[in-house]
Amino acid sequence: MEEKKDKFLIWFKDLSIEDTPLVGGKNAALGEMYGSLTKLGINIPNGFALTSKAYWHFLNSSGIKTEIENVLTGLDHNDIPDLQRRGEKIRQIILDAELPQDLKDIIKEAYLELSSSGGKDVAVRSSATAEDLPTASFAGQQETFLNIRGVEAVVYATKRCIASLFTNRAISYRADQGFSQTSVALSVGVQKMIRSDKGASGVNFTIDPETGLKNIIYITSTWGLGETIVQGRVEGDQFYVFKDGLKKGFRAIVSKKMGSKERKLVYDEGGGKHTKEVSVEKSDREKFTLSDDEIIQLAKWSLMIEEHFTKHAKEERPMDIEWAKDGITGEIFIVQARPETVQSQKSINSFSNYYFPIQPPKKDLIVTGDAIGSKITSGSPRIIKGIEGINQFRKGEILVTEMTDPDWEPIMKEAAAIITNKGGRTSHAAIVSRELGIPAVVGTGNATELIKDGSTITVDCSSPDIGKIYKGKHEFSEQKYELKKIPKTETKLMLNIGSPDQALIYHSLPVQGVGLAREEFIIASEIKIHPMALIQYEKIKSEAKSTKSDINKEYKTNKSTLKKIIKEIDELTKDYSDKKEYYINKLASGVAKIGVAFWPRPVIVRFSDFKTNEYRTLIGGEIFEPAEENPMIGWRGASRYYSPNFEEAFGLEVKAIKRVREEIGLDNVNVMVPFCRTPEEGNKVVKLIEKYGLERKNLKVYVMCEIPSNVIQAYEFLEIFDGFSIGSNDLAQLTLGIDRDNATLSGIANENNDSVKELVRIAISVAREQKKYSGICGQAPSDFPDFAEFLVKNKIESISLNPDTVVPLIEKVAKWEKKYY
Repeated sequence: MEEKKDKFLIWFKDLSIEDTPLVGGKNAALGEMYGSLTKLGINIPNGFALTSKAYWHFLNSSGIKTEIENVLTGLDHNDIPDLQRRGEKIRQIILDAELPQDLKDIIKEAYLELSSSGGKDVAVRSSATAEDLPTASFAGQQETFLNIRGVEAVVYATKRCIASLFTNRAISYRADQGFSQTSVALSVGVQKMIRSDKGASGVNFTIDPETGLKNIIYITSTWGLGETIVQGRVEGDQFYVFKDGLKKGFRAIVSKKMGSKERKLVYDEGGGKHTKEVSVEKSDREKFTLSDDEIIQLAKWSLMIEEHFTKHAKEERPMDIEWAKDGITGEIFIVQARPETVQSQKSINSFSNYYFPIQPPKKDLIVTGDAIGSKITSGSPRIIKGIEGINQFRKGEILVTEMTDPDWEPIMKEAAAIITNKGGRTSHAAIVSRELGIPAVVGTGNATELIKDGSTITVDCSSPDIGKIYKGKHEFSEQKYELKKIPKTETKLMLNIGSPDQALIYHSLPVQGVGLAREEFIIASEIKIHPMALIQYEKIKSEAKSTKSDINKEYKTNKSTLKKIIKEIDELTKDYSDKKEYYINKLASGVAKIGVAFWPRPVIVRFSDFKTNEYRTLIGGEIFEPAEENPMIGWRGASRYYSPNFEEAFGLEVKAIKRVREEIGLDNVNVMVPFCRTPEEGNKVVKLIEKYGLERKNLKVYVMCEIPSNVIQAYEFLEIFDGFSIGSNDLAQLTLGIDRDNATLSGIANENNDSVKELVRIAISVAREQKKYSGICGQAPSDFPDFAEFLVKNKIESISLNPDTVVPLIEKVAKWEKKYY
C-alpha cells in the first residue's frame, strides 16, 4: 500500500481489497478477485484503476477543488431545487476542466496495452473511496460507461466518471450517511468489455435480497448488457440455488422463474452513441437466458467469492455480484462484486409480521406487482411521471412513477412507500426501499394510470411474492416479537406452512422446523392442473379432436369442455413437452423452497390431502373426480394413492420429493401420509413410495393420526411408520361424529373434548413407548392454551403451529415444562 499510494494508475493484478482507500471498494474488489480467484478458474476481465491520487492531482492542478468547495458552501441537501442547481454547476466545472497531460499520457499507454490483447472496447466505471463498504453501499451513486473505444473516448469517459461523484443523488446520499462532501475521492476503473450485448448478463446475491435467507444464492439475468438488469429497467429471469446442496455436489437449483425481458441494451453500431436499447424478440423473451449448467457455474463462483471475502473479513460477508456472458465465445465473466449492505446488516433480535385483521375486499384491488419490504402502509399517492417533477413530492406521500434511478433518491428517502410501473427485485426502487425500510411494489405495469393522484391507497407487501395496492385505507396490524428473549424448550415448537413464499418470510423464527408443510397450496396456486389431466394429456387432446359423438363417454363430458381443458393446460405448460414434468418440477420447486428456508431443521411434507370437491376445482378436475355427498370422509388420503384411478398421480408427488432430496440435496425433507384408515392401507402406500423411487434409507415416513382407528391400532401403525403427527381437527370430527364443515354443529364440541384428549394421550403414550415421533399439527394448541398445556404434560415431542401463534406459546411451554418435567 505504501508503494502504491504515490501512483496514479495501478493494474488489477497489483490491487487487493486492502487498497480500498486508494481505488475505492469496486476496483479494490476487482483487484482482489483478479489476483486470487482467476487462478481458481473464475473469469475476471482485466483492467486498471486510476487512483485517488490521480483524482486529487486533477482537482488541484486544474484549480477546481476550491471552486467545488465554494459551490457546496451552505448546501441544504433536503432543498431539492437548490441541490439540483449546485450539483449541475459542479459537474459542469469538472467537465470544462482539462485533465493534466501526465494523466492523459498514462491513461493512453494503459489503454493501448489493455486493448492490444484483443478487443478495443472497454467499460469505464466509477469507484468512490467510500463505496462498497460493508455498511454503506453507495451503489449506483456514480456512473458507468459501456462500449467506450479509443483514447480520446476513454479520457472523456474518465472525466464524466469524476463528474458523477457530484450527481445530485451522490451529494444527497453522502450527506445522509455523514460523509464529508470533499473527503471522498473517485477512482476510475477501465475494464475490458465482455460482449454480453450478444449474450446475457445479470446480478447474483449470496443472500436472499428480500428475506435475508442465507442458505440460497439468488440469480437474476436478462439479455444484453448489464445496465438494464442492474438498474432494474427490465424484469429478468430469476433463479434460486441451495448453497449447502451445491457444496455437497448436488445440482441444487431450487426454482426457476422466467422474466418478461422485453428490452435489452446493445452496442450502438455507428449510431453516434455507445449503446442503445432495443426490443427483444418474442422467441428470446420466452426462453431462459441461462442453461442449468450455467446457473450452477454462476452459483459455484458466487459461493467461492463469498467464501473468499468472508475469510478475508473474518466474518460473514454476503456478496452482491455482477456478471456478463459473452455471446460470441459463450464464456461467463464476473465483472463486479461488493458486500451486500441491506439484509446482512439487519438485526435478528426481533421479527415483525404485518397482517390485515380483516382482508381487504377484491373489489378494492387496483394493481399488483413484486412485493418488496414485507410491510403494509396507507397514505396519499403522488404520481410523478419524470425526474423533472420531483419538486412536487411532499414528505410522507407514496411515490408512484414509471421507474426510479439514483437521481430520485432525495425524495425516495421521504416516501412512505414506492410504486413503479417497471423494474424487478434488483431494480433501483427495490434496493433503495429495502435500505430505507419502506415497502415497495415494483413492476406493476400501469400503476401510474390506475392510481388516482391525491387519493388514499393501501400498499400491501406482507407476502414476499405479490405486492398489492388497494384503494382506500385498510386497517392493518404489526405483530412484533423480541427473539433474543425466547427461552429454549424440550418440546419442539414447529410451524405449519402452506405457501413456500410464506416459509421464506418466517425462516428466522426461533422454531425447530416445519411440522406440517401442505402440498395443497402449491398444487392449487402454482400447478393449477389436475395431475391426471397432465398424465392423460395426449389422450384428452385426441378425444377433443375426435369426430365421433360430441359427448365423450369415458370423460363424461362434451368436446368443447375437453378443448377448453387442453387450451388451459397448453397455456400453463408451454415450456414443457412432457406435461408430467411440469407437475413434478413445480411441486418440487415449492417443497424445496420450504426445505431450504428451514435447512437443516426438519421439514415434514404431507402428501396431497385434497378432497374430491377440492380436486374438482383444478383444471380438468371435473372429468376425473366423482361427486361425493360428504367428501370430508370420502375418497381422500391413502385410499386415493393406491387407487388405479390415482396411483400414477401419487407417483408424481413421490418423484417430486425424490428430486428435492436426491437432486437438490434437501434431505431434511421428510414425508407424511394423511387419512390412512387401516394398517393395510399404510403398507400399500409405503410400497408405492418405494415403487416410485424414493428410498427409505434415511427418509422418515410419518402418518397422520386423525382417525380413531389410528389410535386403536397404534402399535400396528407404528410398525409401518416412523411416528404420528396428530391431526386434531379430523380426529375431533370423527370421534364426535361431527362434519367440521357443517356450521350448524360447530358449537357442540371441539378438540378440547375429553374423548378427543384421551385418544391424543394414548397416541402420545404409545409413540413414546415405541420410541417413535409424536407431534401435533392441528389447530387445537393455537386455539386452546389448556390443550397445549395438556400436550406438554403428556410429553409430546413437538407442537406445530401457525406462524402468528408459535412465538407467544414458547414462553408458556417453557413454564409448563418446569411444572411437569
